[in-house]
Amino acid sequence: MLFKEVLGLEHIKKHLVTTAQTGRVAHAQLFVGPEGCGTLPMAIAYAQYLLCANQGEENEGGNSACNSKCNSLTHPDLHFAFPVSNSDKVKSHAVSDNYIEEWRQFVHEQPYGNLFDWYRHIGIEKKQGQIGVDEAQDVVKKLSLKSYEGGYKILLIWMAEKMNISSANKLLKLIEEPPEKTVLILIAEEEEQIINTIRSRCQILHFPPLAEHAIAEALKNKGVHEAEASTLAHEANGNFNKALDLMNKDSEDLVFERWFVQWVRSAFKAKGNKGAIQELIMWSDEVAKTGREVQKQFLHYCLSVMRQALLLNYKADDLVYVKIHMEGFDLKKFAPFVHENNILDIVEELEKAIFHVERNGNSKIIFTDLSIKLTRLLHTKAA
Repeated sequence: MLFKEVLGLEHIKKHLVTTAQTGRVAHAQLFVGPEGCGTLPMAIAYAQYLLCANQGEENEGGNSACNSKCNSLTHPDLHFAFPVSNSDKVKSHAVSDNYIEEWRQFVHEQPYGNLFDWYRHIGIEKKQGQIGVDEAQDVVKKLSLKSYEGGYKILLIWMAEKMNISSANKLLKLIEEPPEKTVLILIAEEEEQIINTIRSRCQILHFPPLAEHAIAEALKNKGVHEAEASTLAHEANGNFNKALDLMNKDSEDLVFERWFVQWVRSAFKAKGNKGAIQELIMWSDEVAKTGREVQKQFLHYCLSVMRQALLLNYKADDLVYVKIHMEGFDLKKFAPFVHENNILDIVEELEKAIFHVERNGNSKIIFTDLSIKLTRLLHTKAA
């Protein structure tokens, strides 16, 4: 992947090109940015720039054979690590190499894809993947060998926050003292979930959400009319992966919308109506039957909608990007029920639910408890 194929982020491209041209390439780097901003495509483009000795910011020169190998993600000195889990294909001790063909296909088709897209691609959407100690041992073994083509050896660790403690500790010495001309690029969405000993040894580069005009231009290149491209780009809020899902009407948010609206309607009926409690329990059952990654995504979606409702309530309409497409539900009419007297408690309950889902708590109990608590909080009166 070439730098010119990565959307926007010109200042980051310029910085990376400069470090390569001046020979100031940090041996351990951490790319941090929100979903859909392009951390993975940028890391691949940077790796290709280093491996193929490409010249100029547009990556036009360089070794064509090397560029071809990098484009197909088959360069022998370009290595990947990413979250995986045991599956029908791999019964035990799953590592990235077991899924490398699927990974190449995924990056080719969805370079801006998120973690759940990847899990769905390899059929483990009901599990929680990780980068485990078996992976770390593989990485240490690979990078201890000399580079195949005599230049850099590069390892990209995608979703590095999914390293467990054993894996992180195993990789610590490698990150601290890598072999000569070895570059490790960690890619993460949640920097604080990476242990401090690793973070402190990396040069950190923060990525902003993509600019609306960059997303809109990319959508227009895919055949979307200008007005619709601008609307989708605004709703995507800097996330090109979400923009593509909205364009294809394949967004998980459409399912999350239905769950959210169903819960809100049951919540308002619940006041003085014991029968509505049964609806809340049925709602909790439906959400609890899905995989944990879906549950976490839904809870993050609820957090986003609550914050957007608060902004609407306080007339900050220009900052609102979320749209509820379900007929009969108006976010503006819901907004007055989210205010200074309940927003902190609502956020706390949602974050606690995320915490318990991540730690394999009983989903049915978590969502039943959450639905009842949030129902009470929504009936809290504003000052």
